[in-house]
Amino acid sequence: MNTKLRLAVMNFLEFAVWGAYLTCMGNYLGIAGLGDKISWFYAIQGIVSIFMPTLMGIVADKYIQPQRLLGLCHLLAGAFMISCWWMGEQAGFGNELTDKSLFIALYTMSVAFYMPTIALTNTAAFTILKNNGLDTVRDFPPIRVLGTVGFIATMWFVNCAFLDDTGFGFTLGENAHKFQYTYLQFLVSGVLSLVLFVYCFTLPECKLTKKEGKVSLTESLGLNAFKLFKRRQMALFFIFSALLGMCLQVTNGFAGPFLTSFKGVPEYADSFAANNATMLTSISQISEACCILMIPFFLKRFGIKVVMLMSLFAWVFRFGFFGIGNPAMPGVIFFILSCVVYGVAFDFFNVSGGIFVDQECAPDIKASAQGLFMMMTNGIGATIGTLAAGEIVNSFCHWEGGYLVGEWQTCWFVFASFAFVVGVLFAIVFKPEKKPIGEIRH
Repeated sequence: MNTKLRLAVMNFLEFAVWGAYLTCMGNYLGIAGLGDKISWFYAIQGIVSIFMPTLMGIVADKYIQPQRLLGLCHLLAGAFMISCWWMGEQAGFGNELTDKSLFIALYTMSVAFYMPTIALTNTAAFTILKNNGLDTVRDFPPIRVLGTVGFIATMWFVNCAFLDDTGFGFTLGENAHKFQYTYLQFLVSGVLSLVLFVYCFTLPECKLTKKEGKVSLTESLGLNAFKLFKRRQMALFFIFSALLGMCLQVTNGFAGPFLTSFKGVPEYADSFAANNATMLTSISQISEACCILMIPFFLKRFGIKVVMLMSLFAWVFRFGFFGIGNPAMPGVIFFILSCVVYGVAFDFFNVSGGIFVDQECAPDIKASAQGLFMMMTNGIGATIGTLAAGEIVNSFCHWEGGYLVGEWQTCWFVFASFAFVVGVLFAIVFKPEKKPIGEIRH
């Protein structure tokens, strides 16, 4: 099989695992009696990302080839996620979980081993591409776009799939046992993780880089990636990565409950948007797939600063459009526009940032540096941002009749204002080196 195709399959499965539950988990948590803990479930992903990607990056740099470590992480993540499904199965459809603490613990263990795989997937892809004489800036984005396709595929699947007394089927209409409202979403995720575990051991080798001569304690522990903070450009890049990361999980955590809440409003109860929140928000991932393909042009033409500025101000529109939209025409157009700009908001930061870090780092710390980038964005940034967003939403909204209702518009405008302020600060203080990314040397 062609090298790029093999890496595309890896990316497809990697993000299909996440797409099965990331945007619709909040709906199930409300039913399971954990509605007031939605922000914590997304914050857990951030908390484990503070140390797990960096730790696994060190292991991948020093001890286990990244593609193999990727597979082992998915084995554990899948096993724990299937355990979450089993707990839901024991409680039954529409019932609260009997042991909420155990469910949270199992979910935590699953995401603790999943979150490092995002950085490991990048590391394995970059290494295999270079080993085959390919260009990461040109060849990686088309490979990464298959990850977004995988995310979309499982979003659509759980949005339409249902299981009830009549059996298994698909519908765009109302069904209480749609996967997007039940614990079945965790089964889909867990099974895909196990498939990827097997697939990873078929990938080409990524031989470890061993440093000649005496190795310091810092290097032996894999902590030398933190030396990147000594460079002003990289220090500011990581700091603003954390600030921008505060936006990442807000819509993943609350867009689903927000759109579904319109089912509690008679005039919107039968609207497509209210009944198919997961499918509507999948437009975000379709936009993401398109924007990934534009990254090589924008990075080479404008550089990392302009690309990240585009991302920051795209977040302003992402939140703002949610604030002024509604499920009826013409209000639903603003929901669609919010999903369209998400591609720029997410890709021009996450994917471009990963490429930028890879270009800036020496070969022996690439996995550690990707883990550090992941720690700053999906770890520190996402944790603080998600918990803060949860406090804001819980202050203005409340659960009523199975729906999270309240002053949603105020919440979205607060989030948009934050992204705007960060964007202005970034424009003022971040001054990248005066050379194109493709010419950076170690």
